[in-house]
Amino acid sequence: MQIDKLRGEQLDQLFDAILSLENREECYQFFDDIATMAEIHALSQRLQVAKMLTEGNTYNEIEKETKASTATISRVRRCINFGSDGYGMVLERINKNEEE
Repeated sequence: MQIDKLRGEQLDQLFDAILSLENREECYQFFDDIATMAEIHALSQRLQVAKMLTEGNTYNEIEKETKASTATISRVRRCINFGSDGYGMVLERINKNEEE
């Protein structure tokens, strides 16, 4: 499986650290320390692109709203179509939480 290429002790430690965060404020604190604003923006942009793609938005609409390049949009679409279903899993959970 494609995920196996990611696995490793250092990444496990990072994911354990993220899983230990208890609320949004702790996420802000941790990510402010661990990543640059550009890195955080890139991650949040990709999630927004995935959300818009799954909602049926066009590349032009996504590019206009998110300022993502067509290369980024294509990469995210490829992950949605052929990846590990991480985007689908997270977006489904976010949508479920918004409905409650």
